[in-house]
Amino acid sequence: MRQQLGSVVRAGAGGRSRSRAMAVACLATACMLIAAASAPAATIRIGSVLPEKFTATEFTRVQTFFNTGLPEAGVNLASPVNGAIVSWRIQGASGGPFYLRVLHPNGRGGFEATGTSLPATPLGEGLETFATNLKVQAGDLIGIDPTNATDKIGIAEASGASFASIFPTPSNGSVAPPSESFSGKEVELSAEVLPAPEITSITPSYGSITGATLVTITGTNLAGASAVEFGTTPASFTVDSETEITATVPAVLRPGKVDVTVTTPAGESVNTRYDDYLYQACTVPGLRNKTLRVAKRLLRQRGCKLGHVKKVDVPAKREDKVIKQNPRPGKILAPGARVRINLGK
Repeated sequence: MRQQLGSVVRAGAGGRSRSRAMAVACLATACMLIAAASAPAATIRIGSVLPEKFTATEFTRVQTFFNTGLPEAGVNLASPVNGAIVSWRIQGASGGPFYLRVLHPNGRGGFEATGTSLPATPLGEGLETFATNLKVQAGDLIGIDPTNATDKIGIAEASGASFASIFPTPSNGSVAPPSESFSGKEVELSAEVLPAPEITSITPSYGSITGATLVTITGTNLAGASAVEFGTTPASFTVDSETEITATVPAVLRPGKVDVTVTTPAGESVNTRYDDYLYQACTVPGLRNKTLRVAKRLLRQRGCKLGHVKKVDVPAKREDKVIKQNPRPGKILAPGARVRINLGK
């Protein structure tokens, strides 16, 4: 069985469907989130330039075709980035349905089949575009699978081009070498890759465990963000641009450093040293029997401050020592919280 990832929607009808869906969604409370998630983002094209002159060619058997050489300047044969394929195009196709396939070179002449789109059936041999959501890694190639041996795809003559086939079509997770190679020709197949998001800074990068701080998340490919998390805690946010998100820091129970992640249709941002956020707090230390000097030092180290000092009469051996404190040791409070003490005199 084919692993079917994402959805396949014909470009024209899909646009009208998405508009109707957006209108319905905006009647609900999720309109703002959907609007942010559907913000435009820059994609990278991979595969054929789709030459106008081509020959509709039979597959002759159910096999995967994929380009292995494209001579045109500036063309990406393989994906240059990690991300997700959000649409794909074919030309000269008939029959079907067809499947877009992601192929990962294993470095030893073989290709691992890592993902397959839902089926797509062209209306004719003209240019056809289909939506999908297929994860892709840098270096991955794209291929196309037919359903029948008599299905056709456009093949263009191009000096320096080449394509190969894998027979039979591989199952996802399997590794197979090319079955045949063809020189001087390219398959009329291309795709749009949405790069994975990346965080380059968080400003400010620290704050109270009580949250509510507004931070600016700067990076690349942030448009279309569907989630922002501080550690495992979701945050409310607004996508300002492809390079900037404003987020409200959520409250947490304990201080410490967490990774901030942004999720888009292309996946989750990779963990780096630039996406750390430090939650600060006052973790109340135990002050009983400590001198006032030591108590002050411990409070500073734990993010707390000294509150009211009440001097009480005690036996001589307990003079200048903390007799009682409030709050109790181990209590976690907002940074700068004050701790009151009774000091022996």
